[in-house]
Amino acid sequence: MAHFVQLDEDNVVTRVIRVGNERLLDAEGNESEELGIAFLKERYDADGIYKQTSYNTRGGKHRLGGTPFRGNYCGAGCLYDSELDIFLPPKPYPSWVANGETCRWEPPVPMPDDAGPDKHYEWNEESGAWEEFTLEG
Repeated sequence: MAHFVQLDEDNVVTRVIRVGNERLLDAEGNESEELGIAFLKERYDADGIYKQTSYNTRGGKHRLGGTPFRGNYCGAGCLYDSELDIFLPPKPYPSWVANGETCRWEPPVPMPDDAGPDKHYEWNEESGAWEEFTLEG
């Protein structure tokens, strides 16, 4: 089963659609994203924007050892970065930037190295810095 997403005009995923693999095969038996898109345009919305996503790709890695495809499997609310040709989870803060290798959002300043079970930090967008906090309870 292949998975495709429909995007809105801002490249936000609005839905995930499963498509039978047989719909993607060309005359030589090769899989083609374009055939899947043509099927979806005919079946749902001729003006829709569709992209294929890989159920087995997370964080830029294929969980079964195959070739990663578009960074992450995505769902509604995720973003498609057309420059990097990857899907990303919703952007957590305006200042964070996409990392094309890890296919994750990264802060402009790395989290302090001493973060761990006894020391916690949270991002403060206003100050553009990590702030230490204490867990209650």
